[in-house]
Amino acid sequence: MRRLLIAASAFALTAGLAHADANLQSMMDDANQWVIQTGDYKNQRYSKLDQINKDNVKNLQVAWTFSTGVLRGHEGSPLVVGDVMYVHTPFPNIVYALDLNNDGKIIWKYEPKQDPNVIPVMCCDTVNRGVAYADGKILLHQADTKVVALDAKTGAEVWSVTNGDPGIGETNTATVMPVGDKVIVGISGGEFGVRGSVTAYNIKDGSQAWRAYSMGPDSDILVDPEKTTHLGKPVGVDSGTNTWEGDQWKIGGGTTWGWYSYDAEENLIYYGTGNPSTWNPAQRPGDNRWSMTVMARDADTGMARWFYQMTPHDEWDYDGINEMILTEQEIDGKTRKLLTHFDRNGFGYTLDRVSGELITAEKYDPTVNWATHVEMDKNSDQYGRPQVVAQYSTEHNGEDVNSTGICPAALGSKDQQPAAYSPTTGLFYVPTNHVCMDYEPFRVSYTAGQPYVGATLSMYPAPNSHGGMGNFIAWDNIKGEIVWSIPEQFSVWSGALATAGDIVFYGTLEGYLKAVNMATGEELYKFKTPSGIIGNVMTYAHGGKQYVAVLSGVGGWAGIGLAAGLTNPNDGLGAVGGYAALSDYTALGGQLTVFSLPN
Repeated sequence: MRRLLIAASAFALTAGLAHADANLQSMMDDANQWVIQTGDYKNQRYSKLDQINKDNVKNLQVAWTFSTGVLRGHEGSPLVVGDVMYVHTPFPNIVYALDLNNDGKIIWKYEPKQDPNVIPVMCCDTVNRGVAYADGKILLHQADTKVVALDAKTGAEVWSVTNGDPGIGETNTATVMPVGDKVIVGISGGEFGVRGSVTAYNIKDGSQAWRAYSMGPDSDILVDPEKTTHLGKPVGVDSGTNTWEGDQWKIGGGTTWGWYSYDAEENLIYYGTGNPSTWNPAQRPGDNRWSMTVMARDADTGMARWFYQMTPHDEWDYDGINEMILTEQEIDGKTRKLLTHFDRNGFGYTLDRVSGELITAEKYDPTVNWATHVEMDKNSDQYGRPQVVAQYSTEHNGEDVNSTGICPAALGSKDQQPAAYSPTTGLFYVPTNHVCMDYEPFRVSYTAGQPYVGATLSMYPAPNSHGGMGNFIAWDNIKGEIVWSIPEQFSVWSGALATAGDIVFYGTLEGYLKAVNMATGEELYKFKTPSGIIGNVMTYAHGGKQYVAVLSGVGGWAGIGLAAGLTNPNDGLGAVGGYAALSDYTALGGQLTVFSLPN
């Protein structure tokens, strides 16, 4: 079989895990393994394994399963490091180490003792997007913001550090990213008026290396006013405070609960910041920098190279935290280092990841109506800004005005569910939400630790289309256009996986794992797992055999009604009513399902 590497004995359970990850990059390059949640630093979610391909994927069957013992939404994916699989759960964030040489026998189990009072502070379900591996350690960021390093062989705690304070609304739902001798972590809590930040801890002992806030004084946000740029121009002094009224930036949101990527040659990490607080735009005049922003920072120091704010003065909760996918592609005969980002606001952005130059910004769902376009004329004072349609603005002279028919809804044309990229086709494979909303702001006061939302939402399928709430699309990031699209009844809330077998995998909220032809979108295989899939599909090889694995367990924002037993249509920040029919197709669960070809 082409390019399927046989697992080396150096990665055996009984020997040398710490030695094996002396070079984490080489482990990522080994297609047998899956050592961080994104597969690699580029966030491409592409595997060179091709034993399972477009011709034989129809024969896929369940190889084995594992119950996590936890209900609620299961996001993220397992890891495979040598002969060991690591599986995580939503709150209470249990981690299992499973022996792939012994029928998935549990080697160790780590179960944090967390205060259950953190649960009501978590937005949009009790999800966790998984653990990472580095330096012989499994790195976990718990719901209560405790960052823990576990010995990969024994599960013993090596060190731990508290990253935030749930008492003021700071929690965590995200994974972490190890880079060099540091681990990069973010923070959740934008709906509680926290101030977002990204922090680097030293992997060896958990000591803090640096912290960069999303807004605040230059010394807090780690910018050089003359060297850090936005759309090619210096950001200037006080860029993180001068578009806020008074001290609003102190409760400004801009949380960092999404994904991270890394360019080793440039030594830059890339990520996005979330919505400004509150959701009532009338209460926070100005551009609210640097919420809703793509950030490029030096991995060693945290100093910012460049920013790009996608949705200045956000009025719709279009969090900018979705993944940044790094590629090298040809434009006008020249190979360039690119960053592609599918934002919640419905625009697919492609930027030069070295300079921050904006190259493409186009709608990846044709129903997007809140803005006509992003201004691309560099000579315009509107350059880089979305051109808002007044009808779909949510800011009014007085609150309590309901803006209707806004597309996309607050959960975006895509939420955090990661897309995949194939260097074979040059296309991106994107799980999307095809959902619109009504949005009514109201005045809200800030109290530490209490919700700071200030809007009532309702969501529903986009009108005048296929009637469903999702599509799975192939996207050309240079032309800025959809190549093919598969309609789905519900939002596609699963992360995609592309492989050298010319297939793309994704999961559905009803619980189907699907495989499609990456060139045409033709469905080649589907299997219904025990619960809705909001996890991310991954693949690995063991004993010369390729496997595909996915967590099922319905939940997340789209499935919050099922996960938390909510029935009021406006609950779940507007999602419960929109996804009420989901209970006709699936129920709660928590299971890993592993697939392979028959022997």
